[in-house]
Amino acid sequence: MQSPMHSSANASDERREWIRIDDRVLLEYQLIADQEGVPMSGMLPASNQAITDAIQKPAADYFTQQGETLAHSPLLPWMMKVDWLLEVIVKTLADMHPGGVPIAQVADVQLSGGGISFMSPRHFAVGDKLRLKVVLPPFTPIETTAQVIRSMPAKDRTGHEIATEFVGLSPNDQEALIRHVLQTQAERLRARRGHEAHSAREA
Repeated sequence: MQSPMHSSANASDERREWIRIDDRVLLEYQLIADQEGVPMSGMLPASNQAITDAIQKPAADYFTQQGETLAHSPLLPWMMKVDWLLEVIVKTLADMHPGGVPIAQVADVQLSGGGISFMSPRHFAVGDKLRLKVVLPPFTPIETTAQVIRSMPAKDRTGHEIATEFVGLSPNDQEALIRHVLQTQAERLRARRGHEAHSAREA
């Protein structure tokens, strides 16, 4: 029989797992039943703008985290040059392959330690299993399997709202997701309180 303290700890862990945030992350996904080695099915071919966004986002997230520390670093120009060269290379590869190149794309998602929801141009059925790649800022890649638990047409009819539950997530990756969710939530709360305090002083 579990002690009340142990039961309370389990309940706390479960609550941490399902705390959700709206976020923008790099995302790839593919129906597991699809053929291996082809671009991530369901995703639109990467446009030039999508390639630019995918390459610039990790650097932008890193710059935001480091703030003034990195702003005056002699490494900054070199990091920007590497990003520019990588962008040129990937865009050249995309031009050489009319079907597009498989690349993570920046996506608006709802994210938790237990699952992820996102918009997809492709319909997936409830029960479908997807191979997912999620890149947490500034650059923490997580690869896992997820099962579709909800799929419905988007309100604007331009795609489908897909909700999934992770079924193959390692404990370390789940902890990284939960840590990211809680940290992001705390940062947003501090920013909102700071804005409210600033507005109150000006009133």
